[in-house]
Amino acid sequence: MTRDQSGVAWTGRDVPVSRRFDDPYYSLDDGLAETRYVFLQGNALSARLRDGFVVAELGVGTGLNLLALAHLAEEIGCAPRYIGFEAYPMVPAALRRALAPFDALAALADALADQWTQEGFTGAVGPLDVTIIVGDARTTVPNWTGQADAWFLDGFAPAKNPELWGPALLADVAARTVPGGTFATYTAAGHVRRALAVAGFDVERWPGFGRKRHMSRGIRVER
Repeated sequence: MTRDQSGVAWTGRDVPVSRRFDDPYYSLDDGLAETRYVFLQGNALSARLRDGFVVAELGVGTGLNLLALAHLAEEIGCAPRYIGFEAYPMVPAALRRALAPFDALAALADALADQWTQEGFTGAVGPLDVTIIVGDARTTVPNWTGQADAWFLDGFAPAKNPELWGPALLADVAARTVPGGTFATYTAAGHVRRALAVAGFDVERWPGFGRKRHMSRGIRVER
């Protein structure tokens, strides 16, 4: 594994790994397939995406999830919105390197990288209206006045990045989800599922991607 000065290490297959959390940014096998399965299919976005639909994400990472969302929006022919919350944004050079393997997203990746700063930004990536909010999500999410139709919960593993999976933050996520809104996440950790249920989601454990046995998804219900 090689290392650079951006807080990212690289496997022999050039998959980025966070040095802070010792966890890969996306699947070692097929990051884009995982994104499409967990976050797009997990939130049933092929059937739900429309103009003005709001997707929010905890843990932007490489931006792969937002690019997959933009690509889906292109295919459907709609213009949704994306709000990403990120505490430790990559440097632009590392972002470009991390996204280079995904040929199908190359034009969208260039559009994202051309706008990317470590201070956050608002712009457009294909048909997707994008806002990146930099800072600790335990502060930035409560200060966000919007509401999401769907959430990508994609922090690093709960055992390595517990701050992004705490009950208070997940309650803030639920409070900023429209009734009938959804979440999806790769993790099926029991304490995460319980916190999401307490916060107001009807939580379902679902078959995981690849070597992961389970993931979680859910819908915001009125109680």
